[in-house]
Amino acid sequence: MRKFFGLLFRNRLASLGAVVLGAIVVLVLITPILPLQNPDITATADRFQRPFSPGHLLGTDHLGRDLLARLLYGTRLSLAVGAAAALIAGIIGSAIGITAGYFGGRVDNLIMRGVDMLMAFPYILLALAIVAALGPGLMNALFAVAAVNIPFFARNIRGITVGLAGREFIDAAKLSGMGHLRIILTELLPNVLPVIIIAMSTTVGWMILETAGLSFLGLGSQPPQADLGSMLGEARSALITSPHTSVVPGVMIFLIVMSINLLGDGVRDALDPRLRSGALSRPSATTLVDRRGDVPPPTDDLLAIQDLQTEFRVGARTYKAVGGVSLSVRPGECLGLIGESGSGKSVTALSVMGLVASPPGVITGGAVRFQGEDLIGAAYEDLRRKRGDRVAYIFQDPLSTLHPLYRVGDQLAEAIRSHHPVSKAEARRRAIDLFAAVRIPNAEARITNFPHEMSGGMRQRVGIAMALANDPDVIIADEPTTALDVTVQAQILTLLDDLRRERGLAIIFITHDFGVVGQLCDRVAVMYAGRIVEEGPTGAVLARPAHPYTRRLIACVPELGQGRRELAAIPGLPPEVSNLPPGCAFAPRCDKARDLCRKGEIALAGPGARRVRCLFPEEDPA
Repeated sequence: MRKFFGLLFRNRLASLGAVVLGAIVVLVLITPILPLQNPDITATADRFQRPFSPGHLLGTDHLGRDLLARLLYGTRLSLAVGAAAALIAGIIGSAIGITAGYFGGRVDNLIMRGVDMLMAFPYILLALAIVAALGPGLMNALFAVAAVNIPFFARNIRGITVGLAGREFIDAAKLSGMGHLRIILTELLPNVLPVIIIAMSTTVGWMILETAGLSFLGLGSQPPQADLGSMLGEARSALITSPHTSVVPGVMIFLIVMSINLLGDGVRDALDPRLRSGALSRPSATTLVDRRGDVPPPTDDLLAIQDLQTEFRVGARTYKAVGGVSLSVRPGECLGLIGESGSGKSVTALSVMGLVASPPGVITGGAVRFQGEDLIGAAYEDLRRKRGDRVAYIFQDPLSTLHPLYRVGDQLAEAIRSHHPVSKAEARRRAIDLFAAVRIPNAEARITNFPHEMSGGMRQRVGIAMALANDPDVIIADEPTTALDVTVQAQILTLLDDLRRERGLAIIFITHDFGVVGQLCDRVAVMYAGRIVEEGPTGAVLARPAHPYTRRLIACVPELGQGRRELAAIPGLPPEVSNLPPGCAFAPRCDKARDLCRKGEIALAGPGARRVRCLFPEEDPA
């Protein structure tokens, strides 16, 4: 609960809504003990007195009744009716939706067709019809508003339930012998309850408006009883001559509905696990920079990552995803970056062009130099000109990076035209040439395909074509062959190797596969817990791994043959980057670790290009 309120009040607009709504609720709760006049006593001699008149802080209405008293009692009534209507609609509608979604089949069809018929009528006309049948009155208006909102809850909750009813935990509950009612109450309802709460919190304001609308038309509260809608209805004839009689209840309705909606948005954010984790938050255009310490001097490399440090700040915790990585690549060279999932490879790659989502990502140190220019902290326009033009990316899943509603040829043409002033016809011609260059057969017809019409290998070729669209100097390929079969993987690796040699591209290739590294890369860097633990020429590292982690990774790769060795998994788990152990991060999993390994900083050292971060390496790096 404490975490929920912490997330809720981190949203400033939700906090404002909570404060305003809380003040209104407290005010109406203490209304009976306040020294107010009777809201129903008329005094025709005091008709239409202005605000701040003696004895009448907000003035009087057309019958001389005190507006402040009527406003507070009317607000009390409107809030109670709106909350009750939301509760009734939420309970009944959710029960209908859960039942339909859980049982499915004919039960689902029968229930949802009835719901569809109700939703076919305009909700306000349906509410008017219900009140006309039941007769004017506040309770009848409450039932009418609740009834017209039941289909909304039923359809929303039914959609959530359908997705849950086929899950494995429901099948397990059925196999264990649990009855339908027990499954619904103990398995489905806890998972659906946050959605129900979110829907209720975001519809209370709307129900208050609907009730006020019925009262405004004379179908809700009846004289002398006051609610906000009836106050507006009674004051409409004096809107020009005495506008305060309309403004007072109108402002209160505005404050209530706006505060409830803002608070409802905050409740949704606090309860939705995706929003709570920041997965759906809108990141800034570039990664935030909070660089501390000195900036490393320039080098003559095409792309140089120098002591790069990137963190994720989530609440009170700081995750050091990249803890001082230094890499470099020259024209025509391919550098392999390898390590377990979570070792910081992708974050390192995204940090190059400021693509780490902020919040929560922050670059806190080091430099990234492209042709000598430091890209960290560079202006957005400078980064935008280089993204996809001088430095291009090939991502792991092209289906998630390609827009599903646009043809692949149009997306490729857009990648060209966003950096170069060419006509649509010229961009289309280049797109066809690029498709042919990445070995897509029948390129002229394929550019009219949507992403879902292409196989995984073809979509990956489209991703490579988009990376090559503006003839970049550097390509960062983030596990582009992980999801592909071995035949397509071999074709794409051959294609990248050919393009590198023909165009002089520099490639940083991120992968889990040592076979890919051996086939494509000139040098390899091994990452663990956000740091480089070994680096050197590919042949030397694969033949004589120096760091125990590198040796263990290679030992995990199966070999074809007669079972000459046993596959040995690395014991334990990678450390939490929010709480890294002192000394060597791999020491808790290393069979060669000694007390010295757990004390102080261990440098990445060695002769020439062969370097290792280990005090007791497997092989002498020399």
